[in-house]
Amino acid sequence: MSFDARLRIAVVGPTHPQKGGVAAHTTTLAHELSRAGHDVTLVSWTHLYPRLLYPGQQSVPEGGAPDVEPFPRTVRVLSWAKPQSLIAAGRRLRDVDLIVLVHVIPPVVPLHLLLLRAAGVGRVAAGGEGPRAVLIAHNVLPHEPGPGDSALVGAMVRRVDAVLVHSSEQARLAEELGAHRVVVADLPPHLPGGAPERRSAHTGAARLLAMGLVREYKGIDLLMRAMLTVPEVTLTVAGEMWGNAGEAIRALARDPRLAGRVTVLDGYVPADRIAGLLAEHDVLSLTYRSATASQNVLLAHQHGLPVLASRVGTFGHQVRDGVDGLLVPPGDEEALVAALTTLRDRDTVERLRAGVRPPDLSGPWARYVGTLEAAAAAQPEEVDVAAPKGLVAQAAAVAVDGVRLAAARRRPRVELHRRDIPPSVRPTDVLATDDAAAEARAIARALGLPRSRDPLAAWAALGALGAVLSVRDDGRRSALILDDSGPHSPFGRWARAAGFAPLEVASGSLRFGIADLEPGSVDVITRLHPRDLQGGELGGVLDHAGWALRVGGLLTVTVAVGGEGAQAIASPADLRAVAAEAEDAGFALVGDLDGDLTARLRHAADRAATSDPDTAYAIARLTFRRR
Repeated sequence: MSFDARLRIAVVGPTHPQKGGVAAHTTTLAHELSRAGHDVTLVSWTHLYPRLLYPGQQSVPEGGAPDVEPFPRTVRVLSWAKPQSLIAAGRRLRDVDLIVLVHVIPPVVPLHLLLLRAAGVGRVAAGGEGPRAVLIAHNVLPHEPGPGDSALVGAMVRRVDAVLVHSSEQARLAEELGAHRVVVADLPPHLPGGAPERRSAHTGAARLLAMGLVREYKGIDLLMRAMLTVPEVTLTVAGEMWGNAGEAIRALARDPRLAGRVTVLDGYVPADRIAGLLAEHDVLSLTYRSATASQNVLLAHQHGLPVLASRVGTFGHQVRDGVDGLLVPPGDEEALVAALTTLRDRDTVERLRAGVRPPDLSGPWARYVGTLEAAAAAQPEEVDVAAPKGLVAQAAAVAVDGVRLAAARRRPRVELHRRDIPPSVRPTDVLATDDAAAEARAIARALGLPRSRDPLAAWAALGALGAVLSVRDDGRRSALILDDSGPHSPFGRWARAAGFAPLEVASGSLRFGIADLEPGSVDVITRLHPRDLQGGELGGVLDHAGWALRVGGLLTVTVAVGGEGAQAIASPADLRAVAAEAEDAGFALVGDLDGDLTARLRHAADRAATSDPDTAYAIARLTFRRR
């Protein structure tokens, strides 16, 4: 499968009026795949679960607002009560390139298998090659697994070409069940509730909020038992009460020691109520007994709330303990008592609030879509994948206008995975302090990458390498990279050390370097010229990159900040103008221009303007994705 042009993609999963995080994620995924240039149809359900399997309210109440913007090309033709609807839908999907199937619970697996069989999904379908299929498993197995679940899910993961999961633990489960190929991508934000609302004034102990379905694994009962011995802190439990877990919460709320301190709001929390509810509280509680991946930390941070969370699933990576939240061991009531005691102090609550940074809402989606595309395009593991055809295959005999071509991909000298790059290394960022550059060089050294003398160049190159690993790497280092960064950048050496074979262009010769390439044949273009590229020069680079990059390909550049150049970026408005110029040229920025990024930009511009121009230099690293 090639991603040189638009793919016809069918996303099969829940959407509005179904409610909850999975429906919001599925809908947002359809939007993001469409923004990436693909032809997308969202195939959804009229009737998803029998009530026995989902005792709560399955759909948003009639007339209720959707959690996220609905996808316009949505067909609702699937029904649990009508298995033939899965067969009919599968037959209509035989001509698509890719089926993205959303998996939540094992009882739906037989229906999904019916659809895949009718669509002709398989290594070689009868009468020719059918669509490829990628399974997105929000939970490979349920939090409370039942008999036969492993057998059902095993049949599913062995049927599809790849399984995408949101944590290493889930990847291990999928591999144990026999999946042919498993990839891991962080769960990207699909946040309901709209923009944050003005925070309500409060001077006392922390007001905690636990929001969503109330189930045993979420550990709200543990939190309430800890509250029995910690006065003053309050809790609101907002969500549907399920079974015994709901009864336990109601019983604890009646305890005299919690009188006036616990409020139970039983029922679905509509999207238009979420922002107001968060504004009325100080801390979001996620004291889960177990978890896989969740966006609730991102939701809290988007609304300025710190988080009290158990160190399970992805929470330990999303919460900076003591900075923008508190982390406790799962199921540890004594640790919860200690955390609640800390949250009685108003100054501590305000310090944690001050440490909250708004999450990047766009960069994670670019990486997620890139991971999904790479998983779908990868050849089956039993096939020996050769080096890409074209320019790389001819490298031993061709030297084109200043381009030095590698003869073949090398065996990696440094084993790198995208999870090895710290979250602080972002595809789009601003270098505002010397310490940040020194930290980037130290990270590169700790990863085993070749040494770089220049911290500034190391900062630029590390972010570019992280973007390649996150968005355009299929695990085989087959991405075709055109590097126009010159001999002073370590990026080319680092990419080769990681197993890539970058094509190196003589400094400033990008338009000559692409002359012998076929249009839409390159995965990544890097131009890391911190001392040369000015904001106004980006247009020419975008023109060349737009010709050479395939759909979904990356362009990473560094742009001057401040200084004396008339075209240098000097304000957040300048940066947004650059992003708008790229948007007009068919590129989407990988990253978020809001929050601390603009604060660092102002700091960098002020520093460049007030310091010696011969010694002070600030840069922005911008990563774009071709639509």
